[in-house]
Amino acid sequence: MEKFVQFISNLSNQLWNTWVLIALVGTGIVVLFTTKGIQRKLGLAIKKTLKAFSRSERDKQDDDGEGDIPAIQALTTALASTIGVGNIAGVGTAIAMGGPGAVFWMWISAFLGMGTKYAEIVLSQTFREKDKDGNWRGGPMYVYKNGLNAKWAGSIFAISMILVALISLNMMQVSSAATSLETTFKIPPLATAIVLTLFTWLVIFGGLKRLGKVTEVLVPVMAIIYIIGGIIVLIMNIKGIPSAFALIFKSAFSGQAAVGGFVGTTISQAIRFGVARGLLSNEAGCGTAPMAHASAKVKHPAEQGILGISEVFFDTFVVCTFTALVILVTGVWQTGESGITLASKAFSGNIGFIGEAVVSIGVTLFAYSTLLGGSWYGETSATFVFGTKAIKPYRVLTLILCFAGAFVGSDFVFLLTDVANGFAVLINVISVLLMLKVVISKTNEYFNSSEFELSKNKSK
Repeated sequence: MEKFVQFISNLSNQLWNTWVLIALVGTGIVVLFTTKGIQRKLGLAIKKTLKAFSRSERDKQDDDGEGDIPAIQALTTALASTIGVGNIAGVGTAIAMGGPGAVFWMWISAFLGMGTKYAEIVLSQTFREKDKDGNWRGGPMYVYKNGLNAKWAGSIFAISMILVALISLNMMQVSSAATSLETTFKIPPLATAIVLTLFTWLVIFGGLKRLGKVTEVLVPVMAIIYIIGGIIVLIMNIKGIPSAFALIFKSAFSGQAAVGGFVGTTISQAIRFGVARGLLSNEAGCGTAPMAHASAKVKHPAEQGILGISEVFFDTFVVCTFTALVILVTGVWQTGESGITLASKAFSGNIGFIGEAVVSIGVTLFAYSTLLGGSWYGETSATFVFGTKAIKPYRVLTLILCFAGAFVGSDFVFLLTDVANGFAVLINVISVLLMLKVVISKTNEYFNSSEFELSKNKSK
């Protein structure tokens, strides 16, 4: 087992020290220039996202284009997987392994990721199709099949994504939740395994529509609870916020010397762990979220793509930044701790057990929501490879691994997650780069349309 762990560790380092970093950053830069900076539409994206939560807007979406669920439910389903344990444990690990400067590279990864995710969603909406049960399915595998006439390549991606869904978006989430609940509330992993498996079963066997309704409520509630806790800690340490930002920028370009229990890092480590944990959090470039967005009822692919920009923004620039600032202003990053433990110490050091409870509950809710979103991605991938007959067996497998995840060490699962995500990224970004002409065409088509001008005037 030790040799296998070492092999996975070496493979992870090979992927993330070179190939995945080049693929992610390179694709992000190419999309940035070819779309003439689609990130400039962030204000529009946030406005459309907030507006989409209104009851009147959701009712109107029922009359939009073809799809299974309203645009906002597709977004919250995607956010359910992106706002996950990576926002807490991932940020803690990034700082522990890459120093405070890793936060800056998370931001850079997210900025470029806004464009990448926009492109992914536009392509997934454009090349989606109905399965034999009448459900809309989309994602990079369908881009390969229907856009590039290379179903074999789509199958390779789908198999990789099944591993991502079962490991990164399932077992890792439950493992983190079980560890956190046991540490904070002395809840045994068996109890966590039973409860999460039961609630997962109740949702995923209800299909995408039930999943969309649950995430529409769960995602805003869990994010608000966690952010409120973070705001309280930051207010109590408000004088340290400017210094925290200064430390982030300084360490990003100079590395970080050893201090306290912190062993010190180089610039390359800051970049490596910042980008890796950034992807683990916002999933831009991984090809996962577009599978949820592909099911949305919208009249034009770019309309849903715009929501992908706000998805990355809320995940990384809001939730991850709150975690990072709390860790830095409280000084716990110097203790040598990592992951959830680091975040928990940051919260509990200021508001005691309540702070520790906020982290533990946040981890559990984030883990559960990610598991739900990931179940759709894995199911879609399994359907692409094996057909709709694979849906029920895949759901059963999801439940089995959900239960087992509570008893698996989180450090090893993180290694498996990096490897699975790394291969998925490499396969996915190739489809994005090969189909950029379609992205540009759809972007120009939408923003030059009378429909866009009409919606823009109505929003004023």
